[in-house]
Amino acid sequence: MNEDTRRVIIDTDTAGDDTQALLLAATANDIEVEGVTICTGNVEFEYMVENAKYTLDMVGTAEDVTVYEGARTPLVKTHEYADYVHGEGGLGGNLFPDTGIPSGDRHGADYIVEMARKNPGEITLACIAPLTNVALALQKEPNLNELLDEVWVMGGNVNCLGNVTPAAEFNFWVDPDAAKRAIRELDIVLFDWGVTVRDTVFDAELLAEIDDGPDTELASFFTEITAPVREFNKESQGRDMTTQPDAGLMAALIEPDLIESAVTYHVDVDEREGLTRGYTLVDEDDITDGEARTTVIESFDTAAFHQMFKDMLFESSPTASL
Repeated sequence: MNEDTRRVIIDTDTAGDDTQALLLAATANDIEVEGVTICTGNVEFEYMVENAKYTLDMVGTAEDVTVYEGARTPLVKTHEYADYVHGEGGLGGNLFPDTGIPSGDRHGADYIVEMARKNPGEITLACIAPLTNVALALQKEPNLNELLDEVWVMGGNVNCLGNVTPAAEFNFWVDPDAAKRAIRELDIVLFDWGVTVRDTVFDAELLAEIDDGPDTELASFFTEITAPVREFNKESQGRDMTTQPDAGLMAALIEPDLIESAVTYHVDVDEREGLTRGYTLVDEDDITDGEARTTVIESFDTAAFHQMFKDMLFESSPTASL
């Protein structure tokens, strides 16, 4: 680790795309993954824990990076899993790891708080799950914003349709109460569903390039876990495609030059049950009196991201071509 290395805790609900974000971070030279915390979200909790351990073990970092089990349910609401997208278990429907690797000895939220207190200004929190663990950490440590270096969040839908309801993106919909608290109390860099569908899509041509490329373990893993996602998108959108929200966030964290534009806005989240549960209010026209503290990534270098992802799959180094 050198002085330019970013120390990161990854908070995840480990299913398909989360694994690719973990792999990008674990294979990047300038990222030191301090720990991984698991949060309720995509699939049943025990699957997500094992999926994270299995993913880290694929690249030889499971012994150095501990997985901490966090919130098993949202703060207030109930939610439905997304195994209809990711397949049973979250890794395509046919892979159910049982690593035997032990989990950490404390709750994920406690680990976040402990690391922030011990290393003030040095830890970046990368959140690619519902924000339940983050909200619990804020309950334990109200000064979390000042203690962390940065907080990056994949979530919300900035003035666009959601992916779980017309009003909401999945992570914010699962635990809107947690998302509302985190957005209000933390200075966040937001990678939302809108930039995901604009700038991280893998179309049929790119997917075929990956399918026909070098037969590496990571490429084969990607092909396996994306099979149900591709089928879901064919049925729902008529296209062979995938989106990479979590990997997109991690790529931007690794290489900030991928961010072509970003603007800071006042953001809030509708925590109420009903049609607008999880709706992300983003005050682009500055018509409210809310504080502008959320930096929204609005444009992302698609070509460079694609190359970074292929370098990770084929070279085990996301910055091989940079």
